[in-house]
Amino acid sequence: MRQLARHRFLRSTHIAALVDRSLDRANDRLCRLFHAGYVDRPHAQLDYYPTSGSAPMVYALGELGAELLAGRGIECAHLELSRRNRNAGRPFIEHQLEIIDFQVSLDRALRQRDDISLIRSDELISEFPKQTRSMRNPLIMRVGVSHNGKTQEIGLVPDLTFGVRFSDSSRRCFMVEIDRGTMPIMRADLAQTSVARKMQAYLAAHSAKKHETQFGWKAFRVLIVTPDRSRAQSMKEALLRLSEARSIGPALFLFALRDELRASGPIAYDWEDGAGRRTRLA
Repeated sequence: MRQLARHRFLRSTHIAALVDRSLDRANDRLCRLFHAGYVDRPHAQLDYYPTSGSAPMVYALGELGAELLAGRGIECAHLELSRRNRNAGRPFIEHQLEIIDFQVSLDRALRQRDDISLIRSDELISEFPKQTRSMRNPLIMRVGVSHNGKTQEIGLVPDLTFGVRFSDSSRRCFMVEIDRGTMPIMRADLAQTSVARKMQAYLAAHSAKKHETQFGWKAFRVLIVTPDRSRAQSMKEALLRLSEARSIGPALFLFALRDELRASGPIAYDWEDGAGRRTRLA
């Protein structure tokens, strides 16, 4: 239930991996918790069960689960959980699950290493400057992006934020964007969402040194996970058309193909930056 409070939606396979239990044992416990009202099963997942076979069940925290955690001093931000779980649409749930896929894979990879460790987003936030910690969402960056002589303010919130700490106490910080292939890569109107608009906002944030003033970081990289190679190439071509003064440009972004990443994990994967150079996270 703590994991569901943290992540909102999880597959049974995610939960088994996060709590280090067998899938059979996790499924048995989840079934009991569901029928007792402590966890919930979002209805939207039932839309694709007839075509996806025995897909792992998706769970969310239920009202009784939230009350139990609150009684133990664990805050649960998701109010009116039953209604929110019921109204959550399939695209939203699937996007959240892909973020968790990445996070669980990252967590499992770093458990096997004794020379590096994972820094979760809540730990990163605890080290932010006091003014940032007091914000409603400390991870949101508001930046001005220029296009055709006009400047528009954009709120930038990554899908996931984490760090990797090394044995010498140094660290690397990352922001993750999970691309499901549904957002247009380029649009003529900056007011409309697009991958290029998001990348330009990250470039503007880096140029304005938002990572230093808002987070206290010396540097960061943006990890973009996308479904196929042709889409990744189109993103890189769009990136080369963008420019931002005092920005590191294409080197700010590291790209990965979703299925290849799942096979190797984020740490062992050979990421490729916007200029085609390969690197690893650690």
